[in-house]
Amino acid sequence: MNASQVPSGESSPASPKAFHPQGFRLDGRRVVVTGGTQGVGGAIARGLTSVGADVVLIGLQHDPAAEATLVACRENGQRAELILCDLSAPAESWVDGLLQQIDDVLPGVDTLINNAGTFIDTPFLEMTAERYQTTMNLNVGAGYFLTQAFAKRWVANQVAGRVLFTGSINGFLAEPDHTAYDTSKGAVAAMVRSLCVSLAPHRIRVNSMAPGLVRTQLTDVVNHDTSIESWMQLHTPNGTIPSADACVGAAIFLLSDVAEHVHGQTLLVDGGMSAWQQPDLPADH
Repeated sequence: MNASQVPSGESSPASPKAFHPQGFRLDGRRVVVTGGTQGVGGAIARGLTSVGADVVLIGLQHDPAAEATLVACRENGQRAELILCDLSAPAESWVDGLLQQIDDVLPGVDTLINNAGTFIDTPFLEMTAERYQTTMNLNVGAGYFLTQAFAKRWVANQVAGRVLFTGSINGFLAEPDHTAYDTSKGAVAAMVRSLCVSLAPHRIRVNSMAPGLVRTQLTDVVNHDTSIESWMQLHTPNGTIPSADACVGAAIFLLSDVAEHVHGQTLLVDGGMSAWQQPDLPADH
């Protein structure tokens, strides 16, 4: 039955949830956030706990940034745990052990955010097999196999799971000398579509958000090179290079009940950069 077939005076069964503010809440959700100790992952973890989710952060070290994220999440009144794991190694060396550790600290996980990633700035003619493989292991393989591991559980237990990948505008627009990174983020965009087709019949939603440039530890060069900052602002329609907090709303939306019919999509969070074919030069150029 489509909208035109709903009897007069009746609403679609999904409409009350879809338009109610509570549809954006994540109460009771148990979420794993890879790369969740700082940057975009840390901001998302803090945002999720502000709307009712418990979180497990996967990171490389328990440093001050990780501790600050844990404290902020717990101050939101939710459970937050940290597990240390290097996801850049081949997945078969860590995936089973990581799942066991997650079960030990927060059983019943029903939501996965594949955010961990690396950015290796190496010209194509100088790229090594080791650097390329490290990029692909972390940016593509880790999310692929961690999603598989959770999906097997969810399908077996009839859990309506939710998966969110952090892609990048680089999956759609290339940059010189960022070939491995661009390739990995293009793969993420394709993987999200493919996993959607495989998992949507099992009530598992897979989506991605793709930030443009945001200010994080990985992009700290922007804060020290005004020419890069000016160039990026010029090529972004809203003229803004935001903090990682700019990604939080998109993540909450894509994981929430409001987005229940959104599958296999990538939401660009880029200030409009991907929409602008040829930015105007400044007047004084």
